[in-house]
Order: sequence, then C-alpha cells, then structure tokens
Amino acid sequence: MPFGAHKGKFLSEVPESYYIWFRRQGFPTGKLGNYMQTVFDMKVNGIEGMLREIRRNTVNDRPVF
Repeated sequence: MPFGAHKGKFLSEVPESYYIWFRRQGFPTGKLGNYMQTVFDMKVNGIEGMLREIRRNTVNDRPVF
C-alpha cells in the first residue's frame, strides 16, 4: 500500500475493513485501484489464502502468518 495508515504493507495485509471503506468511497483509478478491487474480492470470497501461498513462494523479506 503506497499511502495511508497501511503504507508499506502488502495489499493482502490490509484489513478488510479498509477495503470496505474504499468500496463505499471508490477505489483509486488505475492499476492500484484494480489491484485493490481484486484483493477485496478475494477477501470477501474467502480465498485470500491464495495470496499468502503466492507470497510464501515468492517473497523472502518476512514471514507470512
């Protein structure tokens, strides 16, 4: 996340409540908004575990919980 209270976090680490707020207000335009919409959809459909698995296999900077 490039801004706000969750700046520096992976989009998958941002709480669902933040996405719900954006859903009401409108996601940003461009790639970031598209990515946020996708992550939101994954969270509400209960498949965000896929994101954790992808990160576990590709990102080595910190542990994924």
